Amino acid sequence: MNINTLQRLLLTVLLLCAPSAWAVDALPSPPQLAAKSYVLMDHASGKVLVENNGDQRLPPASLTKLMTAYIATLEIRKGKIGEQDLVTVSEHAWRTGGAASGGSTMFLPLNSQVTVDDLLHGIIIQSGNDASIAIAEYIAGSEDAFADMMNETAERLGMKNTHFMNATGLPHPEHYSSAHDMAILARAIINEDAEHYAIYSQKEFFWNNIKQGNRNLLLYRDKTVDGLKTGHTEEAGFCLVASAVREGARMITSVFGTANESARAAETQKLLTYGFRFFETKTFYQKGAELAKAQVWKGTAREVKAGLASDLSLTLPKGQLAKLQASMSLNPQLVAPIKQGDVIGSVQVKLGEEVVHSADLVALEAVEEGGFFRRLWDGIRLFFFGLFN
Repeated sequence: MNINTLQRLLLTVLLLCAPSAWAVDALPSPPQLAAKSYVLMDHASGKVLVENNGDQRLPPASLTKLMTAYIATLEIRKGKIGEQDLVTVSEHAWRTGGAASGGSTMFLPLNSQVTVDDLLHGIIIQSGNDASIAIAEYIAGSEDAFADMMNETAERLGMKNTHFMNATGLPHPEHYSSAHDMAILARAIINEDAEHYAIYSQKEFFWNNIKQGNRNLLLYRDKTVDGLKTGHTEEAGFCLVASAVREGARMITSVFGTANESARAAETQKLLTYGFRFFETKTFYQKGAELAKAQVWKGTAREVKAGLASDLSLTLPKGQLAKLQASMSLNPQLVAPIKQGDVIGSVQVKLGEEVVHSADLVALEAVEEGGFFRRLWDGIRLFFFGLFN
């Protein structure tokens, strides 16, 4: 590899074999929903395809329980709690979320002991307020402390218009979220834990001789829908965060503030139909795949493998993916030591002159510092490299 090549390594790669030979049809306008706010998100890329008041802060009602369940599954995967752990139902959980409360409930008896797994099903399928409080108290000691965990997790996920005061979604003036934030949370749930995500597709749960059905009507109407959660209070209206998979592509919808149970399903279906009909998603590069080799100076190795820290997936109107081009640029003066994961370049994807995506290229392996003579010789070469370039 010569000096001129090192000075500016630019690899232009056609993402598909040839550009499309036909013009892209104009994208039809998205549906206008009878809802306060809504978002359509592509799951693979996280791109928002349609939104209306998507960042407006609104009461999320029982959509809150998506975060409650998410944290519970995180704690299970970390080994901090077990699915068969027994949780004692406190008076607070019983009074605030039990049968006498008038809200959605798992009908947990006071002082009864219930497994974490059953509580998780009661939260996700039955939307039990009592189950949500019980698991919150078991994880954090109190519902208030659990709300702090919820807010810390929301911040980590980039949920910028969310603040939780409880584990249930019961009304509170400082308890709010947005359609966009709930779509972000749904994507995290789907990505991080396929085993527990399967619970969201279950149509009913039978516990303590009581059978309750899932309130997500789309589970019964559309076989491609496999989650996630409904919510309702007088202030919030009828809300639904849903996801569906068709022909290998997954879409996420988040709809706040419809008029009734039937409307939230119908309005959500409009978004799903639009997304699958007019958009397509392709994963071009996999996380950790070698895309190039970069020259290394003063190291035990002369080259280091370069790739991406996460999948590079793009979603565009159908017909446009064939016109994408990607360019990869690598730092021409990489000096060892280099740690795995260090940023060593970048990739840009363009549609015509528009940059539609950019990402860092990272070192896929470590390169240690070389010996004295290697460092000396490469130091001389780098000196002249800098003079002439």
